[in-house]
Amino acid sequence: MKFRHSLTVSTFALMMAGPLAAHAETLSDAVSAARMTNPGLEAQRVETDIAKENVAQARAQGNASVNLSGSAGYEYVDTNSALAAFPGYTGDRTIANAQVQASKPIYTGGRVNAGIRQATAGVSAAEAQYDSALQDLTLQVVTAYMDVRRDREAVAIRQNNVEVTGEQVRAANDRFDVGVVTRTDVSLSQARLEGARASLAGAQAALEGSIANYEFLTGNAPGDLVPPPPVPPLPETLEQAVQIALDNNPDIIAARYSERAASEAIEVARGQYKPQVSIVGTASVQETYNDITQRDTTVSAVAQGKIPLLSGGLIKSQVRSAKLQRSQARQQIDTLQRQIRAQVAQSWYLYKASLRSIEASRRQVEAAEIAYDGAKEELAVGVRTTLDVLDQEQQLFESRLALVEAERDAYVAAFNLLRATGQLSPELL
Repeated sequence: MKFRHSLTVSTFALMMAGPLAAHAETLSDAVSAARMTNPGLEAQRVETDIAKENVAQARAQGNASVNLSGSAGYEYVDTNSALAAFPGYTGDRTIANAQVQASKPIYTGGRVNAGIRQATAGVSAAEAQYDSALQDLTLQVVTAYMDVRRDREAVAIRQNNVEVTGEQVRAANDRFDVGVVTRTDVSLSQARLEGARASLAGAQAALEGSIANYEFLTGNAPGDLVPPPPVPPLPETLEQAVQIALDNNPDIIAARYSERAASEAIEVARGQYKPQVSIVGTASVQETYNDITQRDTTVSAVAQGKIPLLSGGLIKSQVRSAKLQRSQARQQIDTLQRQIRAQVAQSWYLYKASLRSIEASRRQVEAAEIAYDGAKEELAVGVRTTLDVLDQEQQLFESRLALVEAERDAYVAAFNLLRATGQLSPELL
C-alpha cells in the first residue's frame, strides 16, 4: 500500500535536531518498556488478582469451618443448691475449658452459588479492564513515539529554514552593497530570519515536551527512533469496524461482565430470605480445680436451621439496591456503545482524511520546490523580488512540515481505530 510505505519511510527520516544515541529503538521496544515499568498497568493487574481472591472467598462461604476456643480463670462460688456439684460449697476455684466446633453449610438458599458466579464475573470484568488498560497504554506509547519522531523532524526542518534564511540575509546584504536591492529587501530578509529562529525555538520546546511524555510512559529517554512498522490490517468498511468494536472492545466487554455480576448480586440478596441449614459438631471439655478436680466432657452433632422472619426491611433494601446497580450497569453498556460508535467513526474518517492529506502534501512539496528554485533563478536576473523568494521559501518549509504532520496523524489515527475496535494488542507491533 502506498500509505504504509509513506508511513514507514518518512521524507525526512534522517534529519534530526542533534546527535542521537547509538542504540536504535523500535516501536516494539518502546511498548515493551512501558509494559514492564508503567505503574498504572501494574495497578490494574493487581486489581485482577484481587478479583480472583474474591472468588476464593465466595467459595469459602460453602466450605466447612472449624474453630477452637478456650478460656481459663477463677470463679467465686457460694451456693447451697442440692444440684450443685459441691452442695454448700463456698469459695474460689480455678476453671479451664476448651471447645472445638465444626460447621458445614448444607443449604444456603442459593446464596453461595450466586456469590461464586458474581465473583467469577468480577474476574472476567477485571481481566477485560486490564486488557483495556494495556491497549490504552499501547496507544499512548505509539502516539508518543510518533510525536517524538515528528517533532525531531520539525526541528530539523526549522533548523534548515534558519540556515537557508540566513543565506538569504547574507545574499541580500551583498546585493545591497552593489546597489541591486534596497535596504527594505535586507530588512525583509532579516525579519524573516528572526521569525525562523522564533519558530525553531517553538519546535524545540514542543520536542522537549514530547520527550518528557515519552519518558513518563516508557521510563526511558528516546534514543534513535527507527521508522515504525507498517499499519496492521484495518477493517474494510466503517460498518465492519463498528461491529468489530461492539464485539471486541474491552471496555464494553468489562461493562457486560459487570452487569452480569450485578445480576448475581440480586440473587445473593434474595437468598437471605430463604432458610439456612448447617451441620454443627461440637466437642468441649471443662475442668474445675478445688479440693478435687472435676472434668466435664461433651460431644454433640446437630442440624442447625435458621429462617429469617423479620429483618427490619434490611433484606428488602439490599435487593432493591442490587436491582438499581444492575440497572445502572445496563445504562453504562448503552452509554459505552454510543461512545464506541462515535470513536470508531471519528478515527475512521480522520484516517481517511489523513491519507488524502499525505498525497496532497507530497504534491505541495514537489510544487513548492519547483517554485522556490524558479524564484531564486528569477531573482538573479531581476524578474523576482527578495520578498517573492522569501515567500516561496516559507511555503516550501511549511509544506514539508505539513507532510510530516500528515504522516504522523495518519499513523496515529490508524491505531486509534484499532484501539476503538479492541484489536490493539502489543503483538501487532
